[in-house]
Amino acid sequence: MATHTESPSDVATADELPWPTDDERTLLVEGLRYVLDGRWRSVRERVREQSDRSDLLPDPSRTLSEAREHTLEVMRQLAEQGFAAAGFAADHGGTGDIGGSITAIEMLGYADLSLMVKAGVQWGLFGGAIDNLGTARHHDRYVADIIGLDILGCFAMTETGHGSNVQALETTATYDRDTGEFVINSPTPSSRKDYIGGAAAHARVAAVFAQLITGGPDEDPTGRGVHCFVVPIRDDDGDDLPGVTTGDCGHKGGLAGVDNGRIVFDHVRIPAENLLNRYGDVEADGTYTSPIENSDRRFFTMLGTLIRGRVSVAATAGAAGRKALTLATRYGLLRKQFEAPDETDEIIVLDYLAHQRKLLPLIAKSYAIACTQNELTAELHDLQTGAADDPDGVRQRELESDAAGLKAYATWHASHTINVCREACGGAGYLDENQLPILRGDIDVFTTFEGDNTVLTQLVAKELLSAYAEDVQGLSATGWVRFVAEMARDVVVEKTAARQVVQTLLESSDDDPEKSPLTDRGTQIRLFRNREDHLVRTCAQRLRRALDDDNDAFEVFNNAQDHLLKVGQARTERMVLEAFIGAIEDCDSRSAAELLGTVCDLFVYSALEDDLSWFLMHRHVSVERAKAIRRGVNELCRELRPHIGSLVDAFGIPEALLAAPMLTHG
Repeated sequence: MATHTESPSDVATADELPWPTDDERTLLVEGLRYVLDGRWRSVRERVREQSDRSDLLPDPSRTLSEAREHTLEVMRQLAEQGFAAAGFAADHGGTGDIGGSITAIEMLGYADLSLMVKAGVQWGLFGGAIDNLGTARHHDRYVADIIGLDILGCFAMTETGHGSNVQALETTATYDRDTGEFVINSPTPSSRKDYIGGAAAHARVAAVFAQLITGGPDEDPTGRGVHCFVVPIRDDDGDDLPGVTTGDCGHKGGLAGVDNGRIVFDHVRIPAENLLNRYGDVEADGTYTSPIENSDRRFFTMLGTLIRGRVSVAATAGAAGRKALTLATRYGLLRKQFEAPDETDEIIVLDYLAHQRKLLPLIAKSYAIACTQNELTAELHDLQTGAADDPDGVRQRELESDAAGLKAYATWHASHTINVCREACGGAGYLDENQLPILRGDIDVFTTFEGDNTVLTQLVAKELLSAYAEDVQGLSATGWVRFVAEMARDVVVEKTAARQVVQTLLESSDDDPEKSPLTDRGTQIRLFRNREDHLVRTCAQRLRRALDDDNDAFEVFNNAQDHLLKVGQARTERMVLEAFIGAIEDCDSRSAAELLGTVCDLFVYSALEDDLSWFLMHRHVSVERAKAIRRGVNELCRELRPHIGSLVDAFGIPEALLAAPMLTHG
């Protein structure tokens, strides 16, 4: 942990700062990379070796068709290398290394985000739906061909009129017991499947999410909720099958190598066996059966098995942000601008505090996110492979909440970071040859797919406010807000630390954060937890107004949405801080741990600075401490200046993927 004071010391010039020797720098980079690489470091090393080639980078001179074909060709190369097998269960034809699969996908974020998205659609979403929602008949028929790309698929969930609200999808799958078939239909213009990766050109089969309608011998056909079906959409020549109409979304804001398209179904018939029936099945006579009786619980259980896609998006966004920071940092170490007074040589731009302030807090946040991502990936792996101790539904829902929060937090961070890095590189940053403009366009939609970030952040808040109560699942906005309003007890933030080290730090710090140094880890945790606790309590109080007969429940909920978002953001940021602290404690390199401690301080100081108005307004910090926070960011940036190159080198991005002319001539 850093030992600097809250007030800045005398400003040191670049020459006066304690610069590491070459040997010290090498050891630092190795120690930092070991922490960042995490549990699946062997996977990272393998993918680094395989992807250290510049032809993996996006080429803006390609036409849309050429970009798509190139991406598919690279995927075929990945398939030949056995890239996808880890993502599928061992008894289904894969190797069952879920954490390794997520890590490998994350590493593609250093190459081409189009490649990552298309691979994620084929193996993570389409393949994941069959692997997780299907049964033996589907695994035997499809999985091997999905892994080897002999079957190209797409994931047809999103509709033109219903994006994040999956339960309200309009596409129907009606069982015809006379023929033993399901009839897939798009009944309205808004039920068109939209923005579907692979649907424009390459996919031959779709995993279609639709409202299942069926009835037994003595029942009228009844809606059974959203289920997933395997639906062929094209023949071997790439032509639409009867009743299927596909379209092309065309040019987008980025991701040129992904063939996003649209699908409309006109009473398309598929065999009954094409229902992915792990959580719901239809007998020959139309009788519906399910191992989960409650329809809402069944729906959320089904979606919970597909959480891997959301975790992968967060991971890859983190990688993209780290790549942008590496490009901008290396350029900032080369570029010179203006002379100092009484000097003739121009100054390296990263010796300017303003430039340090642009990049170093983002680097610190990237470290925090990377450590959190490693922890989340490991927990998902353990839960889904049965390695976790006493896994239960509560922890599964906590994991889903963590994944939702981190996806929003990481993708917002990546989008902002890449834009700042583009600006930090001036005119050079605006040239496609230097990668940043392409990266900026490609990352933009990450805040939208796999769950809109605003919706996901509210989901985090809802889970927190409901204290993980089973009764809240599946409720409408009105029903949910009434549930919260009627809670008999005050809602409080869970005080039990997920990590023993966090609990120990809390117990060793002063209950009043104002009385202890801001560099004290316990104080930092307490500030983040106090913010979360305050927001949860006050938000619950606002929502309790729905109990009043004169108040409209939806209006109460709608008026509190800003508060809900703040709750979700605060909860996620606290989770990120605690994960970062846990990773530092596990670091076995003393020099790397000390540097990580300073990086963590900068993450905390800059996070507090970003939300300083809230902390001041609610009297969680004094005016004097607020001033110290601002000064502290400056001091920490100066302290980290000698190590900025080491910090980005530790990301371990293959050199061929950092090809940029601006780095060869400044």
